[in-house]
Amino acid sequence: MSTDPIRITIAGGGTAGWMVAAAFAHFLETGFEITLVESDEIGTVGVGEATIPQIRLFNDALGLDESQFLRATQGTYKLAIEFVDWHKPGARYMHAFGDVGRDVGLLAFQHNWVRAHREGVVGELAPYSLNNIAALGNRMQRGPARTAPALPEMPYAFHFDAGLYARYLRRFAEARGVTRVEGKITDVARNGSNGDIASLALDNGLKVPGDLFVDCTGFRGLLIEETLNAGYDDWTHWLPCNRALAVPSVRSDDFTPYTRSTAHRAGWQWRIPLQHRTGNGIVYSSDYMSDDEAAARLLAGLDGAPLAEPRPIHFVTGKRRKFWKANVIAVGLASGFMEPLESTSIHLIQSAIQRILKLLPGRRPTQAERDEFNRQSDFEYERIRDFIILHYRANERIEPFWVARRRQAIPDTLAAKLELWRGNAQITREHEELFSEVGWFQVLVGQGIIPTGNHPIADTISRADLAEYMEMIERLNRREVAQMAQHDVFVAQHCPAATEVAA
Repeated sequence: MSTDPIRITIAGGGTAGWMVAAAFAHFLETGFEITLVESDEIGTVGVGEATIPQIRLFNDALGLDESQFLRATQGTYKLAIEFVDWHKPGARYMHAFGDVGRDVGLLAFQHNWVRAHREGVVGELAPYSLNNIAALGNRMQRGPARTAPALPEMPYAFHFDAGLYARYLRRFAEARGVTRVEGKITDVARNGSNGDIASLALDNGLKVPGDLFVDCTGFRGLLIEETLNAGYDDWTHWLPCNRALAVPSVRSDDFTPYTRSTAHRAGWQWRIPLQHRTGNGIVYSSDYMSDDEAAARLLAGLDGAPLAEPRPIHFVTGKRRKFWKANVIAVGLASGFMEPLESTSIHLIQSAIQRILKLLPGRRPTQAERDEFNRQSDFEYERIRDFIILHYRANERIEPFWVARRRQAIPDTLAAKLELWRGNAQITREHEELFSEVGWFQVLVGQGIIPTGNHPIADTISRADLAEYMEMIERLNRREVAQMAQHDVFVAQHCPAATEVAA
């Protein structure tokens, strides 16, 4: 048995490459040699500035100090995503992190809410989410609830500058032995006996060998697609947006602890507040909107002066047919693209890293390991796809783009979820689906899909007791939020970033 270290070569930097490098450097301390190849001349997409709470697990696993990380990345807190004009113009709701209401025994909260809503006991869903109330009030706190032990700790994620995050993780990884090699990849050499990648040739004459390669080369998929022809599942018939424009603007006084997604006639726009600026973008289908109109709409909707020209991004929604082929595993945009409607881009990098570490091959990976990695990746992508389609499917807008979304056939997996919900408010979560029952609950209600029935146990409580129960949950949530600090004050106290971003 060879005692030489297993050589892992990461092709490409950016958020994906340096997240991989940082995790490998931390968890693979001995027996591995980790090299990352990137070129300063090649830019990155870098629109992934909004995250979901799982990013805290990644940062904590690396031992990162949260306040230091936020200072280094100009970061802020995120409690929810606000959806404006999605169901119909003038409508808005939040997909907030954390619990909604409180289950009673075996009965999930949505059943009591559906009955209470049908009988006019309650109105909107928002008051039953601690995060929703805090987000709308621009409030923030960390740690256990302060006013009632029955309340859970408020979950949160972050907004941050993805480029600064990559730079922060690069310092972390290099300090733990990762070797960075500068250069553009000009050729990929393959092993003649088994077709594996043997080495990468760079424009400066260097050759970088490896036993396992991680492809973080972005949409191009230089190793996984251009070299190995893994194939691509195109999902534009379900999700036809294929263009985006991104532009930063001057930081706004509207320093919200939530991401905002606003629908327009051919797609949607995002707004992400950071400490030093606001991230903005527009996502659209080129079949329904021109690039010029999209740019004009984006710039007209900014709440501060633009800091650059809008940067175009062309994409095809979908995924690789094989995420791991031969000795190459694709991560990040090289593995597929899902529009960042639910802030899943960075999470998909994180979950791929976790999967690699769990199924980490030795010198001779088995096909069974590859198949299992690909099966789990397929499942994750497909269920996130269904959740995003739901936002488009359930709408009452009259523009041609939105009418077509209502009429488009949907995946059987999504159709089954909708039928379960429409009948008696049932929501099931299969295996390790990313989005929980309360996530589906908020989006289904927010998009105007209200069930006709509910679980029969919910009908056994009196109307008066039901009203008291619902009022108690709202009262506890509002009391807890009332003592929280304002979001901007909280950031200034705990993690203020330098005025100038270090080079």
